[in-house]
Amino acid sequence: MINHEYEVKVYYKDIDQMGFVYYSRYFEYFEAARTELLSSIGLGVSYLEKKGIYLPVITSYCKYLKAARLEQILLVKTMISSMPKSKLLINYSVFTNENHAEIANGYTEHAFMNEDKKAVKLPMIISSRLNNLKK
Repeated sequence: MINHEYEVKVYYKDIDQMGFVYYSRYFEYFEAARTELLSSIGLGVSYLEKKGIYLPVITSYCKYLKAARLEQILLVKTMISSMPKSKLLINYSVFTNENHAEIANGYTEHAFMNEDKKAVKLPMIISSRLNNLKK
């Protein structure tokens, strides 16, 4: 299991007319947290793309539990809980920093694509990195 934590501050651009974080912003928070998770384990997006590996999102889901508000600091906990086979599943939980209340959770599923934009099985470079981290 691979975990990472990413902090984000809620800015005015993130909120709707009611003062709550607009629902689509959570997917942006997920993307930033995912990018940081992959970088932290040596699989940064630009590194993978230079190797001809792409990870398009094929499914995304978010369950909203409570509203986040302007200037709150949020903690996005990101997790890869199992070795991928044909798809990479990344889970997210979003918490408020002040009282650690969970306000949202979700996941994204990613296909593996080569430089020709064709779906491929789990690339060796990713499987070997994930296997080394499990030890």
